[in-house]
Amino acid sequence: MVPFLKTSMTSAVLAAMVIMPPMTQAQNLSSVQLAPATMKRVGTIDERYQSYNVEMLEVTGGKFWKPYKEIGKTAAQPSAASSNEAQSGDAPSGMDPGLYQYRPPLDLTNKRLRAMAQALGPAYMRISGTWANTTYFADTQTPPKDPPQGYGGVLTREQWLAGIDFSRAVDAPIVTSMPTGVGTRGPDGLWQPDQARRWLAFTKAHGGTVAAVEYMNEPTMASMGGAPQGYDATAFGRDFRVFDAFMRKEYPDTKLLAPGSVGEANADWAVAMGGYGNQAVLPAAELAASTGDADAFSYHHYGAASQRCTVMGHQTSADQALSEDWLGRTDQTLAYYRGVRDKSMPGKPFWNTETADAACGGNPWASTFLDTFRYLDQLGRLARQEVDVVFHNTLIASDYGLLDENTFEPKPNFWGALLWRRLMGTTVLDTGFANRAGLHVYAHCLRGVPGGVAMLVLNTDRQKTSSLILPAAANRYTLAAANLADKTVSLNRTPLQLGANDALPAMEGSATAAGEIAFEPASITFLAVPSAQNETCQ
Repeated sequence: MVPFLKTSMTSAVLAAMVIMPPMTQAQNLSSVQLAPATMKRVGTIDERYQSYNVEMLEVTGGKFWKPYKEIGKTAAQPSAASSNEAQSGDAPSGMDPGLYQYRPPLDLTNKRLRAMAQALGPAYMRISGTWANTTYFADTQTPPKDPPQGYGGVLTREQWLAGIDFSRAVDAPIVTSMPTGVGTRGPDGLWQPDQARRWLAFTKAHGGTVAAVEYMNEPTMASMGGAPQGYDATAFGRDFRVFDAFMRKEYPDTKLLAPGSVGEANADWAVAMGGYGNQAVLPAAELAASTGDADAFSYHHYGAASQRCTVMGHQTSADQALSEDWLGRTDQTLAYYRGVRDKSMPGKPFWNTETADAACGGNPWASTFLDTFRYLDQLGRLARQEVDVVFHNTLIASDYGLLDENTFEPKPNFWGALLWRRLMGTTVLDTGFANRAGLHVYAHCLRGVPGGVAMLVLNTDRQKTSSLILPAAANRYTLAAANLADKTVSLNRTPLQLGANDALPAMEGSATAAGEIAFEPASITFLAVPSAQNETCQ
């Protein structure tokens, strides 16, 4: 048995709390027996399935989403920002500069930050984002004070060396996208790989690993990302072919991901459907027509725009955060992109290279226990549907970060991520349970335990207790909070917090006997069944 699965000395007390109390006949009829020993394989995921983004802007320093306490909950009206303003680094084209606030370069040497990231490893670290499209790599001893014409920011040698060192220290190879703005182009407007070549060569020479790349971050809104005026899907296809030939020749071991689209679904909530603010939208179907040689189909998912971007519409509320509609939106996005994939890149796996609760830095409740349901439910859903890797946006920055951006202390989503990392293996199983309103169940082989099974049970009902019957003993890990809006979460009724020298808590499981198990309202439970003897998991 792996050390993480040991139970505490007080487990007998806790076990008594989780056996199903007397219930009405109607409640008992809803109980379903799970059979971990016979659960069948339905897919596999990358060992680094649960990954995260560190914005390029965090590495270089620059203006990112302003905290809500600085701007209030109503976003300012969009300004008539031009592409020149976008290149100044103040804000992407078409966005209100008042929504952004300068932040200095992230201290990637911070011991706490490294310890927290290392705890989630192995993972991938995606260093990209809208600003990466117009970032200039200064391969000189003395970097320019201002970015060259056509660029919006400068990445120095020292900053990138820090990124490489962090990546190696926390076991998170780099995934990124290329600089693609006006400054990277020749007189004919064609993308030139000179900047990318210098940057990637420097990375390799200094021990960095670039595991995968996209050509452009979110070409769906190419003009917002600094592309030339009038840039369209035809231009994207022309440039992608240059990028593809360059990478296949000079970096054949790096995976190519495409198209990197965002915000599309067959639903009126989709943030890019019908236009994104005042930006033209390049549909994924048109972009993917030229990306068939890529190794994986990449896309982004946001179920809404945050309160910062109220003027864009496509809003949601905390009241909806546990609803079937909200949690199911990740399926609707994937279904849309699956149709595109099947036509242009049949058989290629999916990489979700950016996702969170909401675009524009996340909603205020993204940093509370309320969003942990979405975070873990999304991992469970996508693992069953050919998605190899999921990158949460972000590790640190803004409301949707896994860590507090000032103190690097864990937020509730981090504790959920840590349990997923330690328990859920790479083989995905069929639970035999049809998810229903209020109760979702996912299963994987138990990490590090041959024959073992791990299950994730989410009771998304704010009022009712649910139950399942488990015919084997298990170790139970239940996350809950006194209030869904809390930023403090408890594991088996013990608050989770860092110890001396940033030591992670023991996070021990509670021994739970076979039988009917209760799941309290608005709670998240992992069940580890080391003795399941599942042949698929041997």
